[in-house]
Amino acid sequence: MLKIQRATDGQRVVFTLSGRIEVEQVAELQRLFALEAAGVSFVLDLHEVELVDREAVRFLARCEAESATLAHCPAYIREWIKRDRAQP
Repeated sequence: MLKIQRATDGQRVVFTLSGRIEVEQVAELQRLFALEAAGVSFVLDLHEVELVDREAVRFLARCEAESATLAHCPAYIREWIKRDRAQP
């Protein structure tokens, strides 16, 4: 189960995620992000994320590549993103 909290400071939107991010939640996150105004920067706070699957890691890597910030990213997720990017 994934819990999503949204906050804004006027210049950026912070999504605090807690729980598990699996392929089923990726579609929901994409939908939420699409509802935001164009040009708004995103921060994904991953401090309370317990578990991710491969699709979630790929999604997080895409978000970061598209200029989102991954705040409080657990080391195992960061390493997985790094390894995934290194593969052809």
